[in-house]
Amino acid sequence: MLLMNFNICQLLTTITVDEFGTPGLRSILSLVVPDQRSGKLELQYLHEYAGINASVGLNSNPMVNLSGVFGSKDLSVGVDVAFDTATSNFTKYNAALSLTNSDLIASLHLNNHGDTLTASYYHLVKNHSNTAVGAELSHNFSRNESTLIFGSQHSLDPHTTVKARLNNYGMASALVQHEWRPKSFVTVSGEVDTKAIEKSTKVGLSLVLKH
Repeated sequence: MLLMNFNICQLLTTITVDEFGTPGLRSILSLVVPDQRSGKLELQYLHEYAGINASVGLNSNPMVNLSGVFGSKDLSVGVDVAFDTATSNFTKYNAALSLTNSDLIASLHLNNHGDTLTASYYHLVKNHSNTAVGAELSHNFSRNESTLIFGSQHSLDPHTTVKARLNNYGMASALVQHEWRPKSFVTVSGEVDTKAIEKSTKVGLSLVLKH
């Protein structure tokens, strides 16, 4: 299937070709006239166990982007890379690994040009009360700094939820959120530095109304 879209005001041209000889493959060509440097060719491939997106600028020193996710509903691996041909440098490279089942989510992320590694864990303890615990450990290699956060949540009733968290620097926060009508919430929250309680206590109140 060939789709073409012409916007006369902006002179934007987009050409999309589906099923490019291979099921799940799509090619997209976009161009803004007279700025020919904005042109981009993109290829997308979607499969039951994989999704890949690749794009390249249509100029003399293009930016090349590649991202992909591979796996199943239980285990998946993803990468996201960008390469600047003008400087011959990678401007972005991230990776992630995720493990998921009915009551547990665990993930590992490498971001910021490989400078930050983050591991997270979420476990649903009691489904009927939405009681869950979680933790996140993040390490920055260039600064040699680590941050560890523990968190939990519990539903007092179908409309009221309590959440709390604490990090390794002594910052503690908590909130109580009540849904007093569908999609309308009132939330009371607080934050304190346990190392300087008399100076750092914060209390907040928010109200969200939706019709």
